[in-house]
Amino acid sequence: MLTRRTFLVSAAAAPALTFLTKAAVAAEPPVFATKGIAINGYDPVGYFTEGQAVKGLAEFTSEWDGATLQFASAGTKAMFDADPEKFAPKYGGYCAYAVSKGYTASTDPQAWSIHEDRLYLNFSKSVRALWSARKRHHIKSADANWPGVLSA
Repeated sequence: MLTRRTFLVSAAAAPALTFLTKAAVAAEPPVFATKGIAINGYDPVGYFTEGQAVKGLAEFTSEWDGATLQFASAGTKAMFDADPEKFAPKYGGYCAYAVSKGYTASTDPQAWSIHEDRLYLNFSKSVRALWSARKRHHIKSADANWPGVLSA
């Protein structure tokens, strides 16, 4: 017999069960990519050299931690290949703010910042504003959470 109490307990448990089943799903890949392409096809070096998001081309690519990066030119590809750690986005290109809060989220290539010569991407420009307000604090938290959030 379904009582009101049983129904309420079941309803309250449903979100928890959803959360628990997520843990059984495979971990997130180390790089956020859409259809295998990181940063939605934007050139990671362009943020440094052009000071803006620059769309990459399919003819200039490199593999990075299981994902494909696209570059605007052979020159920016060569710069990345010579020093991927310098140009690759922190936290595998996942939203830096989300990682600081203990989870992963997708990113918008237009919502970016460079801090102490490292590229950080965010979910949106409004999230980037939250990130920027306490950037050092968020970086410290994100560094502590990374890469553990990939299996959370």
